[in-house]
Amino acid sequence: MTAATRYCNQDGKEDFGDFIDKTRTSDVFYPIRLGDLINERYLVEHKLGSGGFSTVWMAHDQQKSRDVALKIMFAGESGESEIRLQDEIVRNVRDASSHFVTYLETFLLPGDGCHHTVQVFPFMGPCLYCPNVIKMSMTTRMSAALQLLEALERLHEAGIVHRDLNERNCMWGMQPLHHLPRSAKYKALGRPLKQTIPVDDLWKEGELVGPANIPQSLQTPKFYLGDFGLAKKLSDPATSRGYPPLQYCSPDRLHRQDPSPACDMWSYMILFSELYLGNVPFSTFFNGGIIGGFVLSLGPLPEEWKGLYTHPESRDSWYDQNQIPDPTWTLESRIASFRPDADPVERSHVLSIMSRVFTYDPAKRLTATQLLRDPSFRAIMENYGC
Repeated sequence: MTAATRYCNQDGKEDFGDFIDKTRTSDVFYPIRLGDLINERYLVEHKLGSGGFSTVWMAHDQQKSRDVALKIMFAGESGESEIRLQDEIVRNVRDASSHFVTYLETFLLPGDGCHHTVQVFPFMGPCLYCPNVIKMSMTTRMSAALQLLEALERLHEAGIVHRDLNERNCMWGMQPLHHLPRSAKYKALGRPLKQTIPVDDLWKEGELVGPANIPQSLQTPKFYLGDFGLAKKLSDPATSRGYPPLQYCSPDRLHRQDPSPACDMWSYMILFSELYLGNVPFSTFFNGGIIGGFVLSLGPLPEEWKGLYTHPESRDSWYDQNQIPDPTWTLESRIASFRPDADPVERSHVLSIMSRVFTYDPAKRLTATQLLRDPSFRAIMENYGC
């Protein structure tokens, strides 16, 4: 058989979702059809998502009778650095299996005159991007915040910076579905909606597939950090390639400063804010985008950063030291606005930790270890039984 063959049940019938009518174009990805058997082992059953350099598919491992996620890299993306970082995590980060999603195996999938790197991962639950997070209990959300911070502490202790901490790379565990027939899996995750890739001369048939919708009822309390495509060891040469989404990127990184654990901590506090407030702490709706939001809430950026912004639309007003924060957009105002149900003492604890991480100077930001031991952070966790 070829690396990717079509799979049928013993009765010759297939059930791999419903075709829909939609027009899109292909990219430099490996064309997949639901029902393909990858590497003579992994039966593709659903799509989980896609990223900047890969597509991710739910598959059933026929050798070990388990469901997995296949991350199939675009042509030209080897994923070598990500694989190497995951090896480093498994070797050197304490209690790695309890906090991080690392690959189970990797292999090369022959393509059209090229090869695609495939990483096989455990099948995980919903990420923070899912819209149901706001409906989760505060205990569930604060438990996730605590576990994520513990993961960051272990990563930083090993001298590794994640560099891409955002809501898509943090996820809950997942109750196993491998014992269920495909019809039951589709009932739980939603039937795949798909369309044949509309390219006449494509070297292999493929499908555009809508992603699975993993319900909250299937998630477990465990929370994990994954996707190490931009991660680096602090001892390795600095690189400017790649940033987290602007909403999660620290202002120092946006002004050409090298990656550091402090950058991860800024991104972490954005995620904490989303979990605690149910919203982002900084506005992006005004002129100036996310940087304008920083200035509205925290005041002017350091004057010495002027001229270093990584994007072309820099504004002199961001660095004007005579500016003061807008009282309606300060961290204190945002906390009170989004969490009027929290008592004043709790809100003061939240303001305390946010203000000591959302500081422009990376050297003054709380580290993961400092935040874990901070009395205000511990008080918040204790309030929610974490």
